[in-house]
Amino acid sequence: MAGSRHRAGETLTLTGLLGGSFNPAHGGHRRVTRFAIDALGLDECWWLVSPGNPLKGDAGMAPLPARFASARRQAARAPIKVSAMEREFATRFTVDTLARILRRWPKRRFVWLMGADNLAQFHRWKDWRRLARMVPIAVIARPGYDALAVASPAMVWLGRYRRSAASLKRPAQWSAPALVILRFDPDPRSATAIRRADPHWASRTAVRSLRDSVTHRRINLS
Repeated sequence: MAGSRHRAGETLTLTGLLGGSFNPAHGGHRRVTRFAIDALGLDECWWLVSPGNPLKGDAGMAPLPARFASARRQAARAPIKVSAMEREFATRFTVDTLARILRRWPKRRFVWLMGADNLAQFHRWKDWRRLARMVPIAVIARPGYDALAVASPAMVWLGRYRRSAASLKRPAQWSAPALVILRFDPDPRSATAIRRADPHWASRTAVRSLRDSVTHRRINLS
C-alpha cells in the first residue's frame, strides 16, 4: 500500500472519507478523489453515500440504491470504496457517523475530505468543532466557493490549525484539529447540472445486487 505506515509493529492504513449525496456521482467526484489520494499519500478513499442530508430537502433526491449504483460505476478500477454505512449505523449527522467509524476501524488513520462549498457552511453542521477535533480535514477548492469558504466562521476557527499536505504523509504524527487546503485545476462538472440535463437518470440506473464495499452488507433495494 502506497500510503501505509508502521508504528510499533502495527500497520496504519491511510483512508480518506468523502461524504455526500452523490445525486448522481460523476467524473468530477472521481477526479477530485484521485487528486486528494495522490496529494495526501492515502491508500484509498471511502465514499459515504448519505441516506439524506440534514441541510438539504428531499426534493430531487434519488433513491439511495440509484445513487449508490452511480457511485459504484464511477469508483470502478480506482482506490475508492463505496459505502452506505450511515444507513447501517442509523446515524443522521456526520459527527455521529465519524465516531462510529473511528471505533470500528481503530487501526486506520482517517482524513475527512470536503469541497470548499461544504467548508462555507461547515459551521452549520452538528458539533462541527468536535468533528474537527476527531480527524484532520482536507478542503478541496471548488469554483465559485473559495471566497465564501475563506470568510466562513469555520475557517476563522480552523485557520489557526492549517497544515501542509506533506504533514499528512506522517500519520503517526497526525493530530486534530488540522486543516489542509488542496488546490488543483477546477472541474466544472456538478450533480445539479446533470440532474437538470437528465432529470430521470435514476429510473434508468440498474440497482440489482448491490453490496457495500466496506461493510460487505447488501444494500436494501426497497
